[in-house]
Amino acid sequence: MTTERIRALNDAFRTSFSGGRVMMTVGVDSLPSDVQAMALRSVATFSAFTADNDPSGEHDFGGFEVGHRKLFWKIDYYDPTLTFGSDDPSDPAKTARVLTIMLAEEY
Repeated sequence: MTTERIRALNDAFRTSFSGGRVMMTVGVDSLPSDVQAMALRSVATFSAFTADNDPSGEHDFGGFEVGHRKLFWKIDYYDPTLTFGSDDPSDPAKTARVLTIMLAEEY
């Protein structure tokens, strides 16, 4: 049940960008705004989860291409103060989700 709950929370956050924080690395932030918009749309519509890129089944990582650039996104789980890792990523009251979009070269 916990994996399914985490997956549902991650999918809800990733597709709406509501319920957490969305960050871009310096490399992504330096891209033109239309490319950034395409990257955000690619994250929100990502559905290519496989055993290779989602071994835990939590839908917390993905990769995609925008133009000739390879990008990754990753959801991390923190405590509400963003100081430590979350004790229970399945509990929104105990978890602050942070989705980071990065260039593959930065990873």
